[in-house]
Amino acid sequence: MTRYNACLSLEVPSGELFGFLGPNGAGKTTTIKMICGLLMPTTGTVRVGGFDIQAQPIEAKALLGLVPDTPVLYKKLTGRELLRFVGDLYSVASGTINRRLDHLLHLLDMTECADDLIESYSHGMKQKTSIMAALVHDPKVVVLDEPTSGLDPRSAKVVKDVLRALCKMGKTVFMSTHILEIAERVCDRVGIINEGKLVAVGSVSELRTRSKEGRVSLEDIFLEVTGGPEQQEVIKFLET
Repeated sequence: MTRYNACLSLEVPSGELFGFLGPNGAGKTTTIKMICGLLMPTTGTVRVGGFDIQAQPIEAKALLGLVPDTPVLYKKLTGRELLRFVGDLYSVASGTINRRLDHLLHLLDMTECADDLIESYSHGMKQKTSIMAALVHDPKVVVLDEPTSGLDPRSAKVVKDVLRALCKMGKTVFMSTHILEIAERVCDRVGIINEGKLVAVGSVSELRTRSKEGRVSLEDIFLEVTGGPEQQEVIKFLET
């Protein structure tokens, strides 16, 4: 396993949808785990809503909703039971849970299978359940690691619309994705990490103006700031 001396300084304000990009192994999931308190940084601090995730973990995590890269769900519960359980963990009132569940299940087209065991769900259905579990307590900060993985086009579109709506409500959305088109179309800003370091950050238009090659797509910018000499030679060859 390659280990990097990571150095990451980043602030995401309320109301922003921030896209977190990088090659495989660059440190995206590790960063997300540190934001959520699943891993502790060796130096520095992580603050969520002003709370230090190490010194004030309960307060910080109460503000968070997490969608991990691989859904980890209780297979012997139904979808509805799991979501109620998560709501109870966050001390959400029973009537409020019911209203939110009805809304989320309808929004993600999961009403008909809400009372089926999770072990019978497809990967896409588990992904949607994981997203609902992250939102049921109405978090102020939503962190998602590849949220559209396994989703059909309609569900992926709904998720993107939901994330934009959350930002309009003043919530913060931090999303890791490999799908550059999604980042380019829905994110207010993007950050590109490579070998544990933030190598570019800004809106897509800002990154275009900073590009050495004057490239116009996020894909080209991504390759420019993360590719080594060999990859740059391939890019130039393909462009001739």
